[in-house]
Amino acid sequence: MKKSLSAAFACMLLAGCASVGMSDKPPGATERLPVDTVVLTEPVTERDPADLQVLFWNDAQRSARFRDMEAWFAGHEVPAAATVRELPQGAPLSAALQQKVTDFIKETNSSGVMILEDGKLRHSAYGLGFDKDQRWTSFSVAKSFTSTLLGAAVKDGKIASLQENVVKYVPELAGSAYDGVTIEQVATMTSGVQWNEDYGDPKSDVARMGEFVFTAKPGEDAIVNQLKELPRAYPAGEGFTYKTGETNLLGVIVERAVGMSLAEYSKSKIVDPAGFEGDMFWMTEPSGRNIGGCCLSLKLSDYARMGQFALEGGGEIVPEGWFAKAGDDQVKFGDSGYGYGYQWWTYPGDNYGAQGIFGQAISILPEKKLVAAAVGNWEGATSQANRRKWEALMSEIASAP
Repeated sequence: MKKSLSAAFACMLLAGCASVGMSDKPPGATERLPVDTVVLTEPVTERDPADLQVLFWNDAQRSARFRDMEAWFAGHEVPAAATVRELPQGAPLSAALQQKVTDFIKETNSSGVMILEDGKLRHSAYGLGFDKDQRWTSFSVAKSFTSTLLGAAVKDGKIASLQENVVKYVPELAGSAYDGVTIEQVATMTSGVQWNEDYGDPKSDVARMGEFVFTAKPGEDAIVNQLKELPRAYPAGEGFTYKTGETNLLGVIVERAVGMSLAEYSKSKIVDPAGFEGDMFWMTEPSGRNIGGCCLSLKLSDYARMGQFALEGGGEIVPEGWFAKAGDDQVKFGDSGYGYGYQWWTYPGDNYGAQGIFGQAISILPEKKLVAAAVGNWEGATSQANRRKWEALMSEIASAP
């Protein structure tokens, strides 16, 4: 059940949909914003759709392209914060722990790890020729950014309550299985709506994403067209099914509520208040809408800054206690200690984090005031063994004096 592959991104993986031009704007989006804010960009050269199937890139292609996704896909460029959050040097990790970080990078084919404690840099290390000045793609780590923008929309009064029916913001879903589903149930993936996220099944819902993208009419949202056809699997609120289509739906809800793209909204709600050092790239689908469930690119240090921003509660950007609730067990996976919050995975010990395929992660350990960010190019899209290595590394760092 604990998958982290983005259904929205599977549209590109399986159908190459991101190579299509962006002409039909979603409600509230702008075709091109002033260059001093958020700019809509397209790949420098036209790409063969067959070469956009990311799951089928080989190791060398992934290593080169994960740090250069803006050259392959259309998206928005969000400028760095005017005031960068400094990450002062803290007490360095012990030599033994530094070696364990190095070993983790080598063993998992990762490209970077950064450890903060109480907002101070304790250690950073890089691999695969990646460095502090480059960006790396997030995959499903982006879900937690979309969740944060949902919180910002609530704080701004653009969304009155998470208990509102999603139909209020997406009336096209009236009469569908989503009629009566709350925004909170979508945020926790407990809508009860049926969804198949099997990437090996060409008839699965995730595999059919491209089909809906190509048949959407001007002004329509492809994800909405797909979701409104889905049947109900069980009553809303009575079970968890991972489906990135619902994170994309959250993106639609937020964009319609605030009247701007996720990327534009993120400038004042994440990038500036978190003090990002570098520009952020956020991929778009062909309609020009940012993909809520996937695919932004940041420097490693800015993934760490995002984690620090969440650890500190988000200031005045989100409702008080938002991250405490978003990073808590809204859904529990039995007695395992693992669960799901508002687009954040929850872990034993009241810890939580964001994760994406091929080794992307932001881990937050509130009790220890620790934040850890990792980016990588794991051999496979998912690896429980590598996730456990990451958790073990975090545990050792947290337990060290």
